[in-house]
Amino acid sequence: MWRVYVIALAVIVIDQVTKWLIVTNMELGERITVIESFFYLTSHRNSGAAWGILQGQMSFFYIITIIVVGFIIYYIQKYAKESVLLGTALAFVLGGAIGNFIDRLFRKEVVDFFDIYIATYNYPIFNIADSALVVGVIIIFIYTIIDERNKKKEQVK
Repeated sequence: MWRVYVIALAVIVIDQVTKWLIVTNMELGERITVIESFFYLTSHRNSGAAWGILQGQMSFFYIITIIVVGFIIYYIQKYAKESVLLGTALAFVLGGAIGNFIDRLFRKEVVDFFDIYIATYNYPIFNIADSALVVGVIIIFIYTIIDERNKKKEQVK
């Protein structure tokens, strides 16, 4: 059980350290080429959610994040013992949610910096916490598919 919280803490620490590095070493809007025409580090701030929606709605984000974190901790306590895969997924979601919550609480905006171009499409700039949330949700989706298949196999027996 404790490993789930260690993973979440690692996500939070890596997220906050990378954001601190961006804030202290780059000017807002500054861009560093990592892979030309594909991957850049761009110092960006977001006072909304994914893709910049709900700009400036900090009170909403505080309330939703506290509720979501509560549910995630409940699910960790209830289900993470049964499945390493689900526990890992929930750890990533918890770490990502708390990482962005820290930004909203102390900076009143989220620090983003990964800037990806896929052909001519500029994917919205994101950070480690966002990545952890996406990975966690994908793993939960995979876990759900596997779990449903296993339940169907058990019903057939």
